[in-house]
Amino acid sequence: QLQACGGGLVQAGGSLNLSCAVSAHFFSLYSMGWFRQAPGKEREFVAAVDRSGGSADYGDSVKGRVTISRDNAKNAMYLQMNSLKPEDTAVYYCAAKLSLRVIKRADEYNFWGRGTQVTVSS
Repeated sequence: QLQACGGGLVQAGGSLNLSCAVSAHFFSLYSMGWFRQAPGKEREFVAAVDRSGGSADYGDSVKGRVTISRDNAKNAMYLQMNSLKPEDTAVYYCAAKLSLRVIKRADEYNFWGRGTQVTVSS
């Protein structure tokens, strides 16, 4: 089970730190990712991290503004988002898959959490 939290309403230029708590044995064997979906749009890749936390990748629209991290001792993953823009407004989802590598495709993940709403006002 995955549970994302930390969303909210923030002004443009502000920051948010999303968390994803994972109820799973052997969390450290899972690759993790963040995706987002705005109304009327396709689900979009935001960031992903491998199971060790040593490798990560980011979507082009957020690169340089967000940082993904994980704490395997706490069964948790995080997304620090800075310099937020109105176009970052979306529901953000965390996802997991048993894997060695960083996964960017949504259809490769087999576990998804409920999303958390991020709204950025201009």
